[in-house]
Amino acid sequence: MAGSLNKVQLIGRLGADPEIKQMVNGKNVARLSIATSQSWKDKSSGEKKEKTEWHRVVIFNEGLVNVVQQYVKKGANVYVEGQLSTRKWKDESTGQDKYSTEIVLQGYNSSLTMLDSRGNNGNSNLVSENKSSLPNDNLNQENSDLDDEIPF
Repeated sequence: MAGSLNKVQLIGRLGADPEIKQMVNGKNVARLSIATSQSWKDKSSGEKKEKTEWHRVVIFNEGLVNVVQQYVKKGANVYVEGQLSTRKWKDESTGQDKYSTEIVLQGYNSSLTMLDSRGNNGNSNLVSENKSSLPNDNLNQENSDLDDEIPF
């Protein structure tokens, strides 16, 4: 279908350490569980409410898998960009069809950015298969202490 787009962008925190598994073809795949949260004030009670969504992310790109394996841990704040994909399988115990919807990072339009500044030694924290960048990807927190120079 011409004119269609399948693109997902998330900023969230890892709920667990990445899971790295080896596929039948010998290549590694990484699985992440990323939480995104939304908060609002309830109009009737004035109480602050929050809702957390959990997202499954699967990374097939070998370079990204290696980076995730070495540098990304539970609690890390990350930006991911990939495609939404639903896969189907049969539950062996019940014989029922099961479905899982995941954000897949594979191909030229996938990227992963580590948003935490811990341990990045001033280097750019963008890792991407297509080497694209976000508008402010070169502004690390360590280099963005511009408030110190404001005279008021």
